[in-house]
Amino acid sequence: MFIPVAQSAFKTLRHAQPRVRLYFINKNAYSSQVEYKPIRSVLVANRGEIAIRVFRACTELGIKSVAVYSEQDKMHMHRQKADESYLVGKGLPPVEAYLNIPEIIRVCKENDVDAVHPGYGFLSERSDFAQAVIDAGLRFIGPSPTVVQNMGDKVAARIAAIEAGVPIVPGTDGPITTKEEALAFCQKHGLPVIFKAAYGGGGRGMRVVRKMEEVGEMFERASSEAKAAFGNGAMFIEKFIERPRHIEVQLLGDKAGNVVHLYERDCSVQRRHQKVVEIAPAPRLPIETRDKMTEAAVRLAKHVGYENAGTVEFLCDESGNFYFIEVNARLQVEHTVTEEITGIDLVQSQIRIAEGMTLPELGYTQENIQPRGYAIQCRVTTEDPANDFQPNTGRLEVFRSGEGMGIRLDSASAYAGAIISPYYDSLLVKVISHASDLQSSASKMNRALREFRIRGVKTNIPFLLNVLENQKFLHGVLDTYFIDEHPQLFKFRTSQNRAQKLLNYLGEVLVNGPQTPLATTLKPAEVSPHVPTVPLVTEPPQGLRDIIVRQGPEAFAKEVRSRKNLMLMDTTFRDAHQSLLATRVRSHDLLKISPYVAHKFNNLYALENWGGATFDVALRFLHECPWERLEEMRKRIPNIPFQMLLRGANAVGYTSYPDNVVYKFCELAVQTGMDIFRVFDSLNYLPNLILGMEAAGKAGGVVEAAISYTGDVSDPKRTKYDLKYYTNLADELVKAGTHVLCIKDMAGLLKPQAAKILISAIREKHPDVPIHIHTHDTSGAGVASMLACAEAGADVVDVAVDSMSGMTSQPSMGAVVASLQGTPLDTQLDLRNVSEYSAYWEQTRTLYAPFECTTTMRSGNADVYLNEIPGGQYTNLQFQAFSLGLGDFFEDVKKAYREANLLLGDIIKVTPSSKVVGDLAQFMVQNNLTADQVLEKAEELSFPKSVVEFLQGSIGIPHGGFPEPLRSRVLKDMPRIEGRPGEGLEPLDFDKLKQELKESHPNISDRDVMSAALYPQVTNDFLHFREQFGPVDKLDTRIFLTGPKVGEEFEVSLERGKTLSLKAMAMAADLKPNGDREVFFEMNGQLRTVHILDKEAVKEIHVHPKANKSNKNEVGAPMPGTVIDIRVNVGDKVEKGQPLVVLSAMKMEMVVQAPQAGTVKKLEITNGMKLEGDDLIMVVE
Repeated sequence: MFIPVAQSAFKTLRHAQPRVRLYFINKNAYSSQVEYKPIRSVLVANRGEIAIRVFRACTELGIKSVAVYSEQDKMHMHRQKADESYLVGKGLPPVEAYLNIPEIIRVCKENDVDAVHPGYGFLSERSDFAQAVIDAGLRFIGPSPTVVQNMGDKVAARIAAIEAGVPIVPGTDGPITTKEEALAFCQKHGLPVIFKAAYGGGGRGMRVVRKMEEVGEMFERASSEAKAAFGNGAMFIEKFIERPRHIEVQLLGDKAGNVVHLYERDCSVQRRHQKVVEIAPAPRLPIETRDKMTEAAVRLAKHVGYENAGTVEFLCDESGNFYFIEVNARLQVEHTVTEEITGIDLVQSQIRIAEGMTLPELGYTQENIQPRGYAIQCRVTTEDPANDFQPNTGRLEVFRSGEGMGIRLDSASAYAGAIISPYYDSLLVKVISHASDLQSSASKMNRALREFRIRGVKTNIPFLLNVLENQKFLHGVLDTYFIDEHPQLFKFRTSQNRAQKLLNYLGEVLVNGPQTPLATTLKPAEVSPHVPTVPLVTEPPQGLRDIIVRQGPEAFAKEVRSRKNLMLMDTTFRDAHQSLLATRVRSHDLLKISPYVAHKFNNLYALENWGGATFDVALRFLHECPWERLEEMRKRIPNIPFQMLLRGANAVGYTSYPDNVVYKFCELAVQTGMDIFRVFDSLNYLPNLILGMEAAGKAGGVVEAAISYTGDVSDPKRTKYDLKYYTNLADELVKAGTHVLCIKDMAGLLKPQAAKILISAIREKHPDVPIHIHTHDTSGAGVASMLACAEAGADVVDVAVDSMSGMTSQPSMGAVVASLQGTPLDTQLDLRNVSEYSAYWEQTRTLYAPFECTTTMRSGNADVYLNEIPGGQYTNLQFQAFSLGLGDFFEDVKKAYREANLLLGDIIKVTPSSKVVGDLAQFMVQNNLTADQVLEKAEELSFPKSVVEFLQGSIGIPHGGFPEPLRSRVLKDMPRIEGRPGEGLEPLDFDKLKQELKESHPNISDRDVMSAALYPQVTNDFLHFREQFGPVDKLDTRIFLTGPKVGEEFEVSLERGKTLSLKAMAMAADLKPNGDREVFFEMNGQLRTVHILDKEAVKEIHVHPKANKSNKNEVGAPMPGTVIDIRVNVGDKVEKGQPLVVLSAMKMEMVVQAPQAGTVKKLEITNGMKLEGDDLIMVVE
């Protein structure tokens, strides 16, 4: 039952005259006379949540509370919660400030303090402190100094236990101080053993040793840790009991010799001997074992004359045998669960006992104390469970707690803006649940922890949730191996932390500028494009994709060929913006219009929406996942086939890959929603083409083999690429099994007359194969050419919606639709829908002003028939020319492009071969070289890498062979590749690549692995960016590119039903000492701030360098802390796993090990240096 307390009565008693009672007691050093003397003020010689816990008890009892604080804690909450607070230990290290006994006594004497409460940790188990308090005429709220000394001394405590008839574990007779003594004990008694700090607890300085060769190192680490925590490194060694439960009995004793127990707690869920979760009472503990254990605890307390609160700890084995471990002569962290099940306030009880009240007067007789229900305490710490529980420090950017019925929170520094320092324990808040049974209590705790939102530092909440959901835990089947034997506890669903990451991104943009390079000085328009509405509750009408899904690629091709009207493929989602806007259009804007396209354009042949340059640009510049783009588009457009651009054996890259990479890529693409693969090769090199076709076909995709077009089949003087060249190539592709045949006119060179000649010839030879034409409108003749193709027998032509058409993009959709209305080739598209679709893109295009091709290109230009520059490259070349300071020489660049092409042998020009020509052209203009001079000086010039690799054969063999003598002069004795470049490459080990990536990015998917296979560094950078800044693809485009204006309100939709309301408030004018600038936001009505390193301003101040996570040679600090031991020097050779440095933080020591074998090239630290997380320690190459 719960003990009723009449607070007012006790407050009245406190102000009454002192009373003297006489007791006749003849043993155990209890006083024979007990004097009641009220306490009017209490100083707590501690910090953090325990200090606040005592202050609250004092306030409820009408007692003045007094705090002490170190210099590092001047902003800490505990000093603000006290009635008075005083600085101690000025100039001392953080922990030593709270160990400064003379100063604490001075504060007491100078400020009329009656009593001192030691809390737990620090001085709480120092008998000299208890004695100093009493010698100063003050009262010590705890056991007598003698009891504190004897119980704090593990050896004396063992002797007392033996004398009281309490079972003990074999161990050393006294404290030991050298590893030689430790080794001697281990050799005599055998392993396993456990090292314990002789003068402190809480898991500090505790190590289990199972191997004889580890005894010396373990002893030194444990002793060093104990000395740092308690001021004395002496150790006690015990035989280690396997599979024990850790049970402790809570006691209260008074000055008159009365002792009661408040039942037991199960503390078996622990890590590194640190308690993580505590339960009261201990589940599944037999009544007879409980009774024996509590009786033994009371017997020991009476034997030593124990008064005030304390705990007797036992190990209990599977047979019900229990062994004394130690007495904690103080309040414990987990006292809260006992309070919850008994209804007794232990801290108030401590104070009352110190005043002289007896347990019977308090109503605390053993028969009156009964447990009710189950209570659980979880210690929420700022430790990263995914990184071996390394302490995490920093600023709490967000703090929102879990509350409600049956939940109690004991905390100190848990508020937004609080700084978690590396100087003290990592405990953030204690969460206590109470309910009628264990499962209900765990359910309440689970709910409360899920309500927490903590950002800025990592916490162990994911780990605690796993513990609470473990079936063994829920049924109380526990021992101290519980955590070690349940590796699934360490499988976390990582907190997405999307909102705070997005704030960090916005702060980064505001402080350091755009995070994607802007091509021009133009700014995105302040416009919110109108999205035409469609009935989302109804499914879009069926399209051709239904045939692909139900009947397969062959049926699809047959259906396309059977249709008499001209079909269109819309390139707006890919090639159009690649040509006009440097491929920068984001998923955010594509997905907005997708439902409209699905409902109004269901009879399109396909949407070209993926592959080609969009893949790496998405990762590299837009910081979004191309696979997610494809997946999300498919959800919104289930009815229209999707087409992608596959660069044959180059997949979506710019180089050759092992064959299994291309096959795996196509397989994943189909799984994610791709239907049609337009397979091409930049040189029309048949072996490369056929590999891509086979990969696409095996994956289940529609194979659309493409012939890249150049030259002019209508000009009899252009003999290299004549009609026969193209018809022969078409024959080979049809023979290889293509479902659809494509003419890929990437530069817009296919004139209307040439179109008639070419398409008629292919149609005549292959009457049953659908023909698809792709072109660019650079010259302005695109619509005419596409109409000519249609009349000659083409089934499909490419167009872009009107506002995204023309110039280097595709011909106008509206123009083609209007031109064929009422004819047998009528596209069956509604011009009104085209107009509404175009209006959206006309507005959206203004958001991409920084990439607008019309900045440098005002109109189409028929000189493309001379220079043959592909449409997408034409725009990029202009931007490159301007960025290189060659803007005024772009005409020269175009002329040089023509010369470069001829120098290289008049090759097919499409990515990546077009890049080779472009690089050579820019090289010629920059160095003021003519074609003749290039050929003449070829042996001495340093050519662009792409040119050299092309001549080596790295992208295939061009039609007609390599240009001589240029090739021989450039390559000299360099190696040459014969045949298909990827043929000799070893298959990529995807499992190995995934494991390597997981070392830096634990939560990667198979898609991420595929991206890394194609673009290793780009993908690695993207993954780091995503982990740091979150889903930036959810931001509106203007906000993404240039950030919000101060005072601007905007929304971010993270997912269905989850929308953030944001407002940019201000940016601090002053820098922090570490170079950070504070940026203020309002999110969902609450103030949020982020600290952003000002990369420009920081150049003027010294800041310790950070380790680059993507550089495996750089070793960073795994946690904030102080360097206490450096074990290597510059020039030393190290092996993987070799200890390099020892760090100390939050009373824990950590050995930093070499991530790889190599040589220490650079050392960035010195002994005693304080480091932040990820600070560069050294470089190991």
